Amino acid sequence: MTDFQDRERAEEAKFAHDEEMHFRIHARRNRLLGQWAAEQMGLSAVEAEGYAKSVVQADFEEAGDEDVIRKLLGDLVSAGIDVSEADIRAALDAKAVEAKRALMGGA
Repeated sequence: MTDFQDRERAEEAKFAHDEEMHFRIHARRNRLLGQWAAEQMGLSAVEAEGYAKSVVQADFEEAGDEDVIRKLLGDLVSAGIDVSEADIRAALDAKAVEAKRALMGGA
């Protein structure tokens, strides 16, 4: 019986760790994406930091990435930047890889 309980506890711990890593990678990705967008808009370093934080916060509006994409697309177009949803999705994918490498020790 204790072998089963030990295995169950180990699985629960692994699941919790995996979920935490997923959350951290996702948040790092959004921060990097915000910095990318801030650079596109020509924001100062201080403004870029604040903007990156606002992108991370925007992700809590709804499940999935649509809230972040919508925010970036709206902000970039309002700033006069010629960008498409496909451009933002490509940057999102690239920043996801960068975030995962940074947090998993591959960078």
